[in-house]
Amino acid sequence: MGAVAVQEEKFGELLRGWRQRRRVSQLDLAIEADVSARHISFLETGRARPSRDMVMKLAEELEVPLRHRNRLLVAAGFAPVFAEREVRAPEMSVVRQALDTILAGHEPYPALVVDAAWDLVAANEAAGMFMTGVPAELLKEPVNAMRLSLHPQAMGGRLVNLAEVRAHLLHRLRRQAEMSGDGRLAELHDELAGYRYPGVDLNVAHVPGPGDILLPLRIRHGDRVLSMFTTIATFGTPVEVTASELAIETFWPADEETAAAFR
Repeated sequence: MGAVAVQEEKFGELLRGWRQRRRVSQLDLAIEADVSARHISFLETGRARPSRDMVMKLAEELEVPLRHRNRLLVAAGFAPVFAEREVRAPEMSVVRQALDTILAGHEPYPALVVDAAWDLVAANEAAGMFMTGVPAELLKEPVNAMRLSLHPQAMGGRLVNLAEVRAHLLHRLRRQAEMSGDGRLAELHDELAGYRYPGVDLNVAHVPGPGDILLPLRIRHGDRVLSMFTTIATFGTPVEVTASELAIETFWPADEETAAAFR
């Protein structure tokens, strides 16, 4: 059996991709990195090789995710700098403790933790309401929070304001795919955009009323309609890949009736 050829990534092509994704010109990047535009051009065409410090500086200026900073380093001939560990690894105990404290402290309201692909990492007990009546195949590991939100047999079939929430989530997912360069998010966006909801008009535009502050998530739960909004938090100064990709989404009651129902 012949050897399998491995396609090596080229630093210049990766750099150009991130610069264009951030809509930054060679001149603007050069100014921020304190080098000449000619040098940036040479780096992108392969006529010059960067130092490790230059790779790190350019990645910082372009706000490249840590996972992809490692790829830039490897493509430039250097070892990865940012470690990647499983959430359950012993070294990640301080991260798990923080997550557990936030999730437990947010009871009786739902809260969950997702990774870069929106796969569920952890959730509190109140978040179990989102799993009510969901087919077993959608709850197989890894459970995807975005898929759970819009699938017709999951929350997508229970959302009273489906059109508005769907438009918001698809826009968020598309922007994340564009900004992160993560092909998994692009595929997930296309899957979710293809869901069909018989009898539901998906072209209804949300026009905020004079008293509106946030777009609520209005979901049927038993004989009630619960109205919630969300906040998303991340770790402030991560230098590890997994920690940098975790997001904590907390759900809050948008009215007193919903708050009372949770209590």
